[in-house]
Amino acid sequence: VGKLQRTLVQPDSVDLSEQCKEETRLTAEELCKAEPLESVLQQFHQSVSAELKSLGRSSYTLCLDGPQLIRQVLHPEASKKNLVLPECFYTFVDLKKEFHKCCPNAGPVKDLTLTSMLDYVCIPAAVEQEAGLREVKNMVLLILHLLAEPYNHKFSTFEAVNYKLESGACSKTEAVDSETVIRARGLPWQSSDQDIARFFKGLNIAKGGVALCLNAQGRRNGEALVRFINSEHRDMALDRHKHHMGNRYIEVYKATGEEFLKIAGGTSNEVAQFLSKENQVIIRMRGLPFTATPQDVLGFLGPESPVTDGTEGLLFVKYPDGRPTGDAFVLFACEEYAQNALKKHKQILGKRYIELFRSTAAEVQQVLNRYMSTPLISTLPPPPPPMVSVPVLATPPFITTGSTRDCIRLRGLPYTAAIEDILEFMGEHTIDIKPHGVHMVLNQQGRPSGDAFIQMKSADRAFMVAQKCHKKMMKDRYVEVFQCSTEEMSFVLMGGTLNRSGLSPPPCKLPCLSPPTYAAFPATPAMLPTEAALYQPPLLATPRTPQAPTHNPAPALAYYSPQLYMNMNMSYTAYYPSPPVSPSTVSYFAAPPGSVAAAVAAQPTPAILPPQPGALVRMQGLPYNAGVKDILSFFQGYQYAPEDYSSLGKPLQLQADSVLMLYNWSGQRSGEALVTFPSEKAARRAVAECSNVPLSGHPIRLACCE
Repeated sequence: VGKLQRTLVQPDSVDLSEQCKEETRLTAEELCKAEPLESVLQQFHQSVSAELKSLGRSSYTLCLDGPQLIRQVLHPEASKKNLVLPECFYTFVDLKKEFHKCCPNAGPVKDLTLTSMLDYVCIPAAVEQEAGLREVKNMVLLILHLLAEPYNHKFSTFEAVNYKLESGACSKTEAVDSETVIRARGLPWQSSDQDIARFFKGLNIAKGGVALCLNAQGRRNGEALVRFINSEHRDMALDRHKHHMGNRYIEVYKATGEEFLKIAGGTSNEVAQFLSKENQVIIRMRGLPFTATPQDVLGFLGPESPVTDGTEGLLFVKYPDGRPTGDAFVLFACEEYAQNALKKHKQILGKRYIELFRSTAAEVQQVLNRYMSTPLISTLPPPPPPMVSVPVLATPPFITTGSTRDCIRLRGLPYTAAIEDILEFMGEHTIDIKPHGVHMVLNQQGRPSGDAFIQMKSADRAFMVAQKCHKKMMKDRYVEVFQCSTEEMSFVLMGGTLNRSGLSPPPCKLPCLSPPTYAAFPATPAMLPTEAALYQPPLLATPRTPQAPTHNPAPALAYYSPQLYMNMNMSYTAYYPSPPVSPSTVSYFAAPPGSVAAAVAAQPTPAILPPQPGALVRMQGLPYNAGVKDILSFFQGYQYAPEDYSSLGKPLQLQADSVLMLYNWSGQRSGEALVTFPSEKAARRAVAECSNVPLSGHPIRLACCE
């Protein structure tokens, strides 16, 4: 132990909390005069080196009161400020762990403090007012005590901080401890495994332990699974929840070993051999001509970016039948070669431009797993069998749709919540629940989504529960409770969503009538929609709901085609690995090819749809964030002519139910809408006067629909 010195480091902000002022006795004036981190690190290294030289020694090891200062402060801060830390900060001794070896009965390592350790060995603490100096003097007292009799302890366990992330492959048969895995969300889409390792700088990530997650289209979805060497490092990683990467904050959650293996694990011998070359930089090429050969790729990359082992460093991604996918992975021996290759991003090979970007061993496994599991037959649904009347839910009793608000919706449930937890949450109100009236909403992976619907015996009971249970706690989360109707409940259970702007159609019911967007028809065979009606694109549907005959008192049942429901509402897991589950992940649905969609759109409107009064105007070129209110505002300046007035002598105004937003088969807005006008003459006047008028900077194209 050499000369004791104290130097303050200038922080990014000099705003001090009252607790900080009390414990450290620091002032804002002192911190303003402090030197930056880089300067202090240089002074520290020079001072210690000079003192060692005078003693005839050259090396030293830092001793810390726990790993946080090195792992959670210095390394992340230096990484953020692009500073290179001296060698001494990559190895250290943890005094708490060394003390625990000598005194195992003192308690678990994580609970030890300097004060408790001194008390255990009956050593009075140092009397020092200045923070920092007090802790260091107490550490000195402990170290000297452990070196002396009766312990005669030898400090032999040195902890290391990894210099860089090691790449490597992971087998699906490998055992991965769930206590070592986290999920990071909110990553920039262009971030690489090295960027993620830099975000967790100071913590040791296992070899090949960064797995970037891909969505159903094979593109990165802003999430990654990271595997650390032990649970201690995993716990410190969780403490970085909502720390920033650039100008984005990153969410960090616990994950499981099973989830990590699903993303990073592989079984292909070809992939294992390709990834067996360690410490290589992996580049992914996308958009290659299907006729491209290894020599074509090597020639495209050129002599300035030589591929490791020539053609052995290339891995072409193929379908199970051997057809090329247009993707390939390339190995480079160093960062310089990889950078030269990335400069060829979007350059031409044959008649196609090629995309190049950084990749990881886990991404290689994901892409290969995905294409190798692709079916050799078309994934589009075959023509459905004749329509049969099947209720929306197959569990008794059948749900009758209606506008009576005798249901409640629970939102924000813990993901571990079961039906028993919901019944306990409801308390005395459980006696008012209908038989089989609790419905858990699951995502496409079959996991709880955090929502549930409950059918109550009456609307009054539903209102009472919503008032008394709203924002009541379940486990460690508060749960929102809303009153709703069976119509809305069936809508969500079919895959739609409820939000502030109303009902968003379920993907399996997008081509049907709206509102509501699922098909609600009276329970008479004559009124059942045909296959053609269900398979029409939304732009061919009338925007008004057919009304039940007044003489039919029976409640309306929602019907659907079993074949359509099974295909359109099927998770991508049937053909590809599904995207990883996360607190807000929504499932992916396959969209039909453009040619197929265009062919369907060209079909005439089915005669099964009942004739409606008025005329339709089709809007094209809408901003994708435009809603019903924006469309109503768009036509607000348009005035109907006197002959367009109603028989009451009052001007007709567009209502919300006059507008039908159109969606594509992936559940996203298509940029089109249908608007119902009271007459064909009014529709033609609107097209003539409002066509090409901009909405949020987008010129809107209008056309009358026959």
